Amino acid sequence: MKILVITEQRQGKWNNASFETLVAAQQIASPASAAVSALVIGKGVAALAGELATKNVAEVLLVEHDFLDAYTPDGYCGALKQVIESAKPDLVLFPHTYQVRDFAPKLAAMLGKGMIGDCVGFRSESGKLVFVRQMFQGKTAADVTFTGAAPWFASFQSGAFRADQLAAHPSGKAPVNSVTVNLNATDIRTKPLELFKEAKSAVDLTQAPLIVSIGRGIKAPENIAQAEALAKAMGAELAASRPICDEGWLPMERQIGSSGQTVAPKLYLALGISGAIQHVVGMKGARTIVAVNKDQNAPIFEIADYGIVADIFEIMPALTLELQKAKG
Repeated sequence: MKILVITEQRQGKWNNASFETLVAAQQIASPASAAVSALVIGKGVAALAGELATKNVAEVLLVEHDFLDAYTPDGYCGALKQVIESAKPDLVLFPHTYQVRDFAPKLAAMLGKGMIGDCVGFRSESGKLVFVRQMFQGKTAADVTFTGAAPWFASFQSGAFRADQLAAHPSGKAPVNSVTVNLNATDIRTKPLELFKEAKSAVDLTQAPLIVSIGRGIKAPENIAQAEALAKAMGAELAASRPICDEGWLPMERQIGSSGQTVAPKLYLALGISGAIQHVVGMKGARTIVAVNKDQNAPIFEIADYGIVADIFEIMPALTLELQKAKG
């Protein structure tokens, strides 16, 4: 089996979900000794291709063109269709980003194929790949397989795999092969405008290694200052479950869950969060989950690595004080 991972970069900066998808590809390839290749697309991205070549991939495909400088679905689909028809991979994997949601289904349709999107896992049954994707806001999961001939297309949800598990190339560096694609101005039917920029106060929680998250147990907006102090002492980002953001106590970009951001930090400290499935699907990929809740039967304890049955208003100041002491 040949696996091709389509990585994502914007203005020369990686989307970390690309490396998570490479981990998924390596795990799929491992039992079958399949070859994993990675593809970088854009303009002036040779340095990124060189960086990617240090990972455990068979080769890196470098696709550059003037019409790929700014993302357009027509440009990306036109270029990638040519690459896929030439490279003939069996499985094409993507990180499930907003950009991928925009163009990947179109690309699969151009090649007469289907796509399984937003997967959270996979397994092999009798030599056949079975992909797992959540349904009904994570309340249940579906097993999905491909029918028909390759290539097959799938994307993996952010946080489904850990980027820090990405293996380095055994001999130091994989070959980087440039691929020439033919694109014409008439192929591009849209004109990219200025990139959307979040407000200065906005934060990308998907990149945060440490997160302190609050739920209904915080009781009132004036109590959030205690959680903010703890997050500052930890060097963490502050996040919340949906009710907190719905009330306007924290901005929506700090919401974790099925209708917010999906995160996979090294440490997720859940304060006064009951653990509704809509929240859990957004943070269960965290490496270590610590939950504090005075309800010993709270569902959050079912997925927590460490649980503290206590009042968060006793725990927050105590933890903050100890962290401040440790810093001197």
